[in-house]
Amino acid sequence: MPDFDDCCDPAELLDLSGRKGLVVGIANDRSLAWPAALHFRQAGAELAITYVNERTKPHVAPLAARLEAPIILPCNVNAPHELDAVFDAIAYRWGKLDFILHAVGSVPPGDLRGRLTDCSAEGFAQAMNVSVHSLIRMAHLAEPQMSGGGSLITLSYLGGERVVENYNVMGPVKAALEATVRYLAHELGPSNIRVNAVSAGPVLTRAASGLTGFAGLLDATARAAPLQRNIEADEVGRAALLFASDYTSGITGEVLHVDAGVHIESPVFAAPLNAKSENSR
Repeated sequence: MPDFDDCCDPAELLDLSGRKGLVVGIANDRSLAWPAALHFRQAGAELAITYVNERTKPHVAPLAARLEAPIILPCNVNAPHELDAVFDAIAYRWGKLDFILHAVGSVPPGDLRGRLTDCSAEGFAQAMNVSVHSLIRMAHLAEPQMSGGGSLITLSYLGGERVVENYNVMGPVKAALEATVRYLAHELGPSNIRVNAVSAGPVLTRAASGLTGFAGLLDATARAAPLQRNIEADEVGRAALLFASDYTSGITGEVLHVDAGVHIESPVFAAPLNAKSENSR
């Protein structure tokens, strides 16, 4: 029999008992942040949950109750005082923070559905502030509360690496987010704070429903992906759990693709190679 004395117990590595986490980005039970929060809680973590405004609170509050979250507060990241208040509440209640899931993004519908070429300065600034600078600000506020180390996790998408039809302004925004992950990982590494992203395949969420032709994107992704399917939201949640836990203690600055493998495929060869086209006749 192999000698496993020097190996850590996987169950212990995934145990979040005693850990405190902040989840920003649950809008309803179809949000990608929701299954992640369920996994965090099931692993033993105590959670702080935020909602954008009073209109979204009725959708989020019952979910926070299911998570037995002792902290549930408004957090519109465009309002710096609300983010400050969240971290003040965490410091008062817990005195520490072990991990953050950052799962927010926003862009005016007209700018999202229009060409990048036509994106307004205001829309671009809003998208960058909500999707990118909010992570920077959270890192700034979290650092003093992560004196023993910690983990920051954000959600990205393949459109930050490649052109995806109709993703438009969010492509450059996600590219900036992934670059931010790397720079934050570099700066916070000496404090044993890890920063990683999960690049999720398309899943029908409230945010995704705003993309033009989303049903076609789901179909095209399932056909092109090596696994020949789309992902489930729970698969994103499991990846987030890995990054929140000690299982990935040696990983930082990484973008983990949870997309059924579609990111490895060339658009040219995603279709069957024996398919006939006008150019092959």
